[in-house]
Amino acid sequence: MATFLTYSFSLMKLLVFSSLSLILVSCFVKKSNAFEGRKDSTSATGIHFHTVKISSLLPASVCTTSSIKGTSNKRQSTLEVYHRYGPCSQLGQDKANPTTIPSLSEILMNDEFHVKSIQAQVNPNSNTKNLNDKKANLPVQSGRSLDTGNYIVTIGLGTPKKTLSFAFDTGSDLTWTQCEPCAGSCYEQQEPIFNPSTSTTYSNVSCSSAQCSQLLSATGNKPGCTSSSTCIYEILYGDLSSSVGFLSKDKLTITRDTFPNFLFGCGQDNEGLFGKTAGILALGRNPISIISQTAQKYGKYFSYCLPSTSSQTGYLTLGKNKVSDNVKFTPFDNSHGQTFYFINILSITIGGRQLPIEQSVFKTSGCIIDSGTVITRLPPAAYATMRIEFGKQMSKYKIAPAFSILDTCYDVSGYTTITIPVISFTFSGNVKVNLAPSEILVAASATTICLAFASNKDVSDVGIFGNTQQKTFEVIYDVAGGKLGFGPGGCQ
Repeated sequence: MATFLTYSFSLMKLLVFSSLSLILVSCFVKKSNAFEGRKDSTSATGIHFHTVKISSLLPASVCTTSSIKGTSNKRQSTLEVYHRYGPCSQLGQDKANPTTIPSLSEILMNDEFHVKSIQAQVNPNSNTKNLNDKKANLPVQSGRSLDTGNYIVTIGLGTPKKTLSFAFDTGSDLTWTQCEPCAGSCYEQQEPIFNPSTSTTYSNVSCSSAQCSQLLSATGNKPGCTSSSTCIYEILYGDLSSSVGFLSKDKLTITRDTFPNFLFGCGQDNEGLFGKTAGILALGRNPISIISQTAQKYGKYFSYCLPSTSSQTGYLTLGKNKVSDNVKFTPFDNSHGQTFYFINILSITIGGRQLPIEQSVFKTSGCIIDSGTVITRLPPAAYATMRIEFGKQMSKYKIAPAFSILDTCYDVSGYTTITIPVISFTFSGNVKVNLAPSEILVAASATTICLAFASNKDVSDVGIFGNTQQKTFEVIYDVAGGKLGFGPGGCQ
């Protein structure tokens, strides 16, 4: 979830801060096209169609650990990535208190709030005034869990080390975790909540420090201050989840690498949709993010592969590795600032046919890549052209009703395999990315599939290349070098 605090917190939050100041002082000081079950129809110009088993689009109930491509070339800083609600996740495995898996409708609803939040920060004048409207026009019905969402990694914090599970997000800048004594409130998480009083390397950050002043650019909110001059952060997400607490320092452990005095948020009032994770691992570009804080060791370079289904695993690697010749890089577009990872879309191709979309359509709003957004959002004109062409090439299949924000759906009852056109994106530097079936379609049920793209409401709304379209690729962020790489078959 990308964090956006372009508007003030309510009076209630301000009161919470006041209460925290009094309560906490007395409590403590201190991741080609590698597809399951598919065949490709090819020509001299490349792959144009996939024939895919419908079952391959549905999640399995048993975890399959992916063999990480190029494992021998990976640094020790490679973390296993798993889907929060998949069978590979340890979150919610407690039989006495299992995690409730959200429906597809619920995931898409939360994705809408998340996207509106991003768009509000990128363009404060965008049409996002209904960000707080929980009665979004989305269907309330059961459905399978979408094989995307927030992806989880496990790291260590404190001395002695406490192992915690974090959702990682390229659109966030401040890493935070829940902390005892939860003076405001804490949601239920899998591991024991981090207790700073038991860590010999923990310390609070003062209000007068330079780190405290960085919170404004990292979170969009001015920091607060306790009566003991401890810096307080406040952070609000697009779905109205939030975290409030101390800006702190402690030892960070990533596999066998350790980082003393790692700056993070020690959350005392945490509310919202974080599942049973311990918090958010921020992979943004701000000086306060984990990418910047570990730059001396990892050189502002990281990569990940998101598995094609929730029943598989992927990886997140911090630091530079041997790069495959198959990886192609596109430059980041810094003309929109450096808060997000902006990239330039040059064209979209469906079934070998380049869509007649003017370059100005993409340039008007720009586009970011974001690990926290589920469904890719395109400018209205681009999406309209896409759905028309996709519909023409899918005309043999019966049209099904729209499902939430997914308005191009098909009834595949009676089919075990279907043939779909390949969708390709070309980015600056002539970097062409061919999407796999799991990056083109979402299974709303065992008999209904939908095109995994949605339209923005306004031409000024920023486009977002979401995590559904990133699955199976090795996605490489060379932040210092100012470029983004795509490597096919990253999780295989």
